[in-house]
Formats: sequence, structure tokens, C-alpha cells
Amino acid sequence: MTNHLKSVPSSTNSQIYNHEISKPDISSNGQQRTSEKLINVAPSNKEHSLPVDTAPEKAAWNGSGGEAKSENVQQGFFPVLKNPNFLALWGGQVFCQLADKVYLVLMIALINTHFQAGSQSISAWVSTLMMAFTIPAVLFGSVAGVFVDRWSKKAVLVATNIWRGLLVLAIPFLLWLTHDWQPIGVLPVGFAIILGVTFLVSTLTQFFAPAEQAAIPLVVEEQHLLSANSLYTTTMMASVIIGFAIGEPILAIADSIWAQFGGNNGLGKEILVGGSYAIAGIILMLLATKEKPHAPDTEFPHVFSDLKDGFAYLKDNHHVRNALVRLIILFSVFAALTVLAVRMAEVIPNLKASQFGFLLAAGGVGIAAGATILGQFGQRFSYSQLGLYGCLGMAASLIGLALFTTQLWLVLLFIAILGIFGSLVGIPMQTAIQTETPPEMRGKVFGLQNNVINIALTLPLALAGVAETFVGLKAVFLGLAAIVFFGGILTWYNSRQYS
Repeated sequence: MTNHLKSVPSSTNSQIYNHEISKPDISSNGQQRTSEKLINVAPSNKEHSLPVDTAPEKAAWNGSGGEAKSENVQQGFFPVLKNPNFLALWGGQVFCQLADKVYLVLMIALINTHFQAGSQSISAWVSTLMMAFTIPAVLFGSVAGVFVDRWSKKAVLVATNIWRGLLVLAIPFLLWLTHDWQPIGVLPVGFAIILGVTFLVSTLTQFFAPAEQAAIPLVVEEQHLLSANSLYTTTMMASVIIGFAIGEPILAIADSIWAQFGGNNGLGKEILVGGSYAIAGIILMLLATKEKPHAPDTEFPHVFSDLKDGFAYLKDNHHVRNALVRLIILFSVFAALTVLAVRMAEVIPNLKASQFGFLLAAGGVGIAAGATILGQFGQRFSYSQLGLYGCLGMAASLIGLALFTTQLWLVLLFIAILGIFGSLVGIPMQTAIQTETPPEMRGKVFGLQNNVINIALTLPLALAGVAETFVGLKAVFLGLAAIVFFGGILTWYNSRQYS
């Protein structure tokens, strides 16, 4: 019996034993009859068993989702769209992302209405507002992930959205309450309130982001993570386009609807943004992550030791580290592009500098298109392959931008292609981090990821404009192409070394 059982794949042992061995088989010659049954059953199940060398970690990195691929496994978006928990998570993201993008438009509208003088530039006000929005990302990005690991992901997702909604809805009342207060130095009290609310909203976002990323693998099976992340990326890019492109008209429509119901003081804008956050929180209440609660004595984390654990994990796990490096390169390129697009809009005939958003929208369309294609067909390739192809395609697109900087239609084409190949880097690398990272480390890792990506978004904003001033657009694009090309090759080679 022992010798025959050794020939049976481990994934079928318990099933064969339960269904094939019964009391009538246990007799004087029962051992022989049972053995014959086991020998006959084994070949029919062998082709469905996992290979001996298929470890979950390796399978996840290779794009198989940690399970043996089967012709019966559904691919594309349909399996995740049938998942009610994913639909709740995705529905919350739709309203939350829209509120995030329109929030900045709302704040600029409030500055323009309440604080900006007629002949005064709004740039200084907006720069101060952006600093209040960015500082929490640098200060709390990593720390928030440590707490998220110890807290219920659902509770964090619901609470952060509800609180952000309440903060936005409180702005009109606070501005009314302090409208006749004396300025704090040269700073109007109302503007200080806007800065404080923005700081708090951004701080809550630092907790929401790692909780959201950690929740996705809790509700989506590993083989469907690529499609789930593709939908998330498509929604995110759509919210960027909608939020920044038509955010002002949406807010105006909200005010007019509010006026039709007899409201005054133009509160429709705040109700729209705050209500979107609140709706996101309500939808996320339907989410079931099936998390195991932490023991009471481990509820409060040791922040610095947990951060050290996160850094140590990244140091030891080469796949996660390589994926994070590629994400940093990707976000750095697109952050630089937001600055360089202004200069390109200046040098392109028949285009104004203020129309640079038209160029960036092409990149958003490209990312959305690439995410859609990837979610439907990307399961056929490994994450490492997709990341390499994406880096090579991005490098080629950047070279194209360097050569045809002043030709509008070619610039739009290359920026769209840059977006398509950028999705081949961003989505598989994010999926790889999710599948490679154990649940108890996800908050720390995603918090660190959020932190370094925010830094990767900030530095190019400062450096790209300076570099363009000294060496020109062509040289900057060629330099970015070289960084993307060699970064993609080196991370791909490093991944193969440790596979």
C-alpha cells in the first residue's frame, strides 16, 4: 500500500483514499484490490496535479497566479466582474477616485472665489495647497502601512472615506464661521482652514491607499489579479481625465442643481465631492474580506521595528524589489512628462501652453487602452516578460517624442503609445507585488511603495523643468529613454538570476 501511494500525486491522495477504500476492500486479499484501484485511478488524475517544482511564489511571479493553468479557467474581465466583493471594492474606488480628482478642482475654485484678488496670480495659492496635499504622503506613507497591517482593511476603507466626506462637507460651515476673523499674519483664516482640511484629507488617503491594495488579493483569486488590477488602473486613468478635464463643469452643474432645490451659497460643489466620498464608504460596507482578527496584544504596532521588517523584506525578496524599481521608473517618467508637456505645448504650432492637458489626456487614453488589452489577454505572458516589453516600448516611445517634438499628431501618438506600454509595466508589477507579498506584510510593503512612489512623483517635477532649461527637450527625452531601457534590462536580468 505504501509503495503504491508514493506513485500517486499528493493533490489526489485524500480524495482517492476517501472515495476508493471501503470496508469491503479490507479483506485477506484487500491490499491487492485496493492497490489495483489506486494504480488505475492515478493516471486519470495525474495530468491535473501540480508539478513538483511549482511553488506558489514562483508561479505567482511567472503570471500563473499560483495555480496550475487549466483550459477550464476563465480569463479576462468576466470572472472578476462576477465577484460581488470585487464589485463592492471597485464601486467604492470609482466614487473615491472621482472625489480625489475633483477635490483639487474644488479647492482651486474656493481659492478663486474667496481669497484671490483680481490682479493677483493664483499660482502661489495653488503651490501652497499642493504642498499641504503632498507633505502627508512623504511623512505618513510608510507609517500608515504599518497600522493597516494590524487593522481590518474593510474598517480602514470605510472609515477613511466617511471621514474625508465629512471634512469636505464641513468646509462651507467653517468658512462661514471664520469669514470675519483676523488673518494669521498674512494668511487668511479661511485659507488656513482649507490647508488644514487638505492636510487631513491627504493623511487619510495615506491609510486608504495601502488598505485598498492589500484588500484586492483578499477578495480576488490569484489567477484573476491581473484583470482586477487592469480594471483598477482603467478606472484610475478615467478618473484623472474626467476629474481634471471636466471637473469644473461638473462642479458648476452640481451648484445649479443645488440652486434648483432652493439651496444657496453654492454648496452643490461640496455636496458633490463630500457625497462621493460618503457613497464610496457606504458601498465598501458591502465588502467581505474574511480577514482573521489580530490578537489584542498585537493591535498596536511597534512602528520603527515594523518599518525595519518592511525594508528587510524588500531587501530579501528580489522579485518584489525589482517590481518596485520598475514602478518607480514608470511614475518618474510620467511625473516628468507632466512638466515637459507644458513646454511641448509651447513649441507645437497652433497649441497654447495652457492646453498641455490635451497632451496628457492622450497618455491617459493609452494607459486605459493598454489596461483593457492587458486584462483581457495578459494572462498568457509572465509578469517579468510584460514588464520587459513595457520598458522597451516606453523607451522607444520616448525616443519618438525626442525626434518629433513639434509635430502635434505624432506627439499625441507617441504619448498614447507610451501610456499603452506604461500599463504593461505598472499593472503586472503591482500584481506581482500583491501575489509575492504575504498578507501580514502587505500593509508595510504597500505603505513603503506609496511613500517611494510619492517621492518618485515629486523629484521629477522639480528636476525635469530645470533639465529642459539647460539641455532642451530632445536631450531630456533621450535621457529618460536611456533610464527606462537600462532599468528594464537590469531588473529583467536580476529577476532571471533569482528565478
